[in-house]
Amino acid sequence: MPQLGETVAEGKVVKWLKSVGESIAAGEILFEIETDKTSMEVPTLVGGTLTEIRAAEGETVPVNAVVGTLTPAGEAPAPAPPPAPTPAAAAPVPAPAPAPSPAAAAPGPAPTPGPASTGLRAPAAEPQRPLDPFNAVVTPERNFGRATLPNGVKVTPLARRLANQAGIDPTTISGSGPRGRIIAADVHRAIAQGQAASAAPPSAAAGAALAGVDQVKALYKDVPYEEVELDGMRRTIARRLVESKQTVPHFYLTADVNVDALLALRQQTNSGAARLSINDFVVKAYAMAVERVPAANAVWAEDRVLRFGRVDLGVAVSVDGGLFTPVVRDASRKSLSAISSEIRDLAARARERRLRPDEYQGGASAVSNLGMFGVREFAAIINPPHATLLAVGAGERRPEETAEGGVRFVTKVTVTLSADHRVVDGALGAELLAAFKALVEDPIRILI
Repeated sequence: MPQLGETVAEGKVVKWLKSVGESIAAGEILFEIETDKTSMEVPTLVGGTLTEIRAAEGETVPVNAVVGTLTPAGEAPAPAPPPAPTPAAAAPVPAPAPAPSPAAAAPGPAPTPGPASTGLRAPAAEPQRPLDPFNAVVTPERNFGRATLPNGVKVTPLARRLANQAGIDPTTISGSGPRGRIIAADVHRAIAQGQAASAAPPSAAAGAALAGVDQVKALYKDVPYEEVELDGMRRTIARRLVESKQTVPHFYLTADVNVDALLALRQQTNSGAARLSINDFVVKAYAMAVERVPAANAVWAEDRVLRFGRVDLGVAVSVDGGLFTPVVRDASRKSLSAISSEIRDLAARARERRLRPDEYQGGASAVSNLGMFGVREFAAIINPPHATLLAVGAGERRPEETAEGGVRFVTKVTVTLSADHRVVDGALGAELLAAFKALVEDPIRILI
């Protein structure tokens, strides 16, 4: 199972295009897969015969797992892994060991002091796992938790594993490492103090989730409903947006922008061969605004801020059952026609789930436009690690007072900037929004 992006942990085998025993040439498509972000066909790197299929169609497996075996031409197929022993074939119970001789019972040298002699419990040794001849590198089968807790405290990898195995919530442990980091000794100390005995079992979270499902169902026991199973995309969206609202300190800035001049310019440019949308102008204007406020072209990286030398801008695209945010690279320096063509191509392939990971990862900000649905204004949730997100509403004819005291009607759009306060302060966000408004209300500068 190939790795398709840093955040992708598993994939589903959608369809095998070859059967066991069938020959295949190098470069031919072997099977199709689907992740929470994309679908793609996987070709073979060498020719040979498909001798084994380990992952059936519809099965979801972790990345780097072996889903099949391909034997190159001229070679004998590798032996299949031995089947798991049945209870009947279990090894007999060994006979009890003979009593130790007096010599063996003689006192020996004192044991070397270790965690047990200092009052700390030594971690239990993990059983050795046999190597898979088709995947010789043994990697962890699960993640033992986040490196940064919701309260900002760091946890070392060893401490995370020890806490998980002991059933201890890391947030209840006081760290003694640098800057309050939780280290292995802190976990050993918590174990010695008896926290492991009082902690909930590892399955408590799953049990609580099932109890929550039952509680919700009980509220609607007299109402007909259909249960819709979550696919990988919807699960990822739910997880990431919950993390965003819980860990990113959002604040919002809203402005009304006069788009009459932009509409006139668009009509003039579209009188020829060009076919530009309002969203194309918005993306270009916002990219230029980010370039003019370089301090806002940044992301949060745990203990530092990364500022970028070019503007890579995400553009939200609605797809069936979810949302993609493909990234337009170096958007501030591309022409309107180039941006328009690229967005159309990215959006079309996003709806088909044919985007490559490098096409939807990265960037420091994004644009989400719901104006075509008649939404007047909204505040969007930032997609980490982005630090800002511009939400664009629908254009409306609104009354506006003139300098002479009269009233005129103009077309205005309400835009809301969502910002991560760790990276962007209020004044910096206001500067970015003002730069965007100035460009939209004087759109000839977008073309220069």
